[in-house]
This record gives sequence, C-alpha cells and structure tokens, in this order.
Amino acid sequence: MSRLVLWNVDYTLLDAGRVMRAAYAEAFEKVTGEPLVYLTSFEGRTDSEMFFEFCARNDTDAEPDAATLERFLTELEGAFVRREDELRDKGRAMDGAQAALGAVAAMPDTVQTVVSGSTRATATAKLRAFGLDPYLDLSVGGFGSVNYPKSSLIQSIRLHAAGEGARAYTERETVFITNAFADVRAAIIGGAVPVGVLTGSATEGRLREAGVTEVLKDLTDAHAVTRAIHQVTAV
Repeated sequence: MSRLVLWNVDYTLLDAGRVMRAAYAEAFEKVTGEPLVYLTSFEGRTDSEMFFEFCARNDTDAEPDAATLERFLTELEGAFVRREDELRDKGRAMDGAQAALGAVAAMPDTVQTVVSGSTRATATAKLRAFGLDPYLDLSVGGFGSVNYPKSSLIQSIRLHAAGEGARAYTERETVFITNAFADVRAAIIGGAVPVGVLTGSATEGRLREAGVTEVLKDLTDAHAVTRAIHQVTAV
C-alpha cells in the first residue's frame, strides 16, 4: 500500500520558538514601523495567518494587504537566517524525532514530507539545523510561503506528491502527524488521517475530541510511530 506521511514541523519535530519569536518581532517592526507587543499562538498557524492577526492585535496603521504580507515574509526569512547560528543553542529537536523520521523513511512505498506554517526557506533551515531534512522529500512539502490554510496545503500535496500523471493519494493513504489541535481540523478538511503527538499544549482528550484516533505520548518509540501509521491507513 502506498502511503503519504506528512509532518507538522514546530513542536512536533522541533522547537525553535525562542528564535522564531525574535525573528517575528524584527520583521514586523521593519514592515509596519511598530513593535510587536502582542503575539498569537503559533500552533497550527501559517506565518501568513499570524501576520494578519499581528496587525489586528497590535493596532498598527500598516495596511495588511498582499503586498505588505509579501514584504513581511521576505523580512522574516532574512531575520531568521541571521539567527540560524542560535538554533542549536536556543532550539532543539524533539526527543526521538530523528529516529522516528528514519523509521518512517524505511517503510516501503512511503513518501514523507512536511506541512509547515513557515516559508520553505525558514522551515528547511530549521530542519537542517537538527539534521532532520535528509529523511524528508521537501520538494513536495506544503509551506506558509503561500497565503493558504494548512488544509489547502495538505490537499495540494495529496494531488501532486506522487508525480505528474500519477493518481492522487487518497485520504486513507495520507497521514498528518501533529501536536496541534487546529491541525487536526486541517487534516480532516484537507483529506488526511490525523495522528496526534502530545508535545504541544493540546491534551489527549482534546485531540481525540477533534477526530484523532491514534495518539502518541512523544516520538521516542519509533516502532509506535510506524504502528500508528499502519493502524490509521489499514484498509
């Protein structure tokens, strides 16, 4: 059976929150001329979605249109690149992340990539910093470089990940592994089966209430990760 395994990046595979907060603040002030005083939750959000909420919560005079968003994303990438050296000091890969990715990569007929709220360049830099990128086909990933919700990114990956002319991955063949409550809804709308990981703020009960049937405590048991994937894709 062919499988498409999608991973959320932040707080599922790694934690770069301290570095990202500084990069958001720098980029926001450069684009709007105002300090970023009020943040918003990162979990399950794209950088595009967060920018518009930043503008609303911080009462800025900047016009939150497509052109301003593009400038923000460009400045954000630059701000993050300037902080890449800080990642290993202030960030970390989640326990077991590398072994879990390796185990999934070894599954037959499986394509493995990410659905990230960050832009392609930022997400790639984060994964590369902790040696996670070799296990992933980032050429078919979904990123916050475009102003679409994660559900649309998931749907697009399903349609195109198998290559030109190949059939789309079905919902039963597609898995989205995430810690974020909002991502569970994105998975269901986008046509993927969600698998929950308790590495964020969402409780097991809340994830199950949203529609998750398989919940992992963390990624330290690589066999449990592959077993969960087998369970939710079993016909």
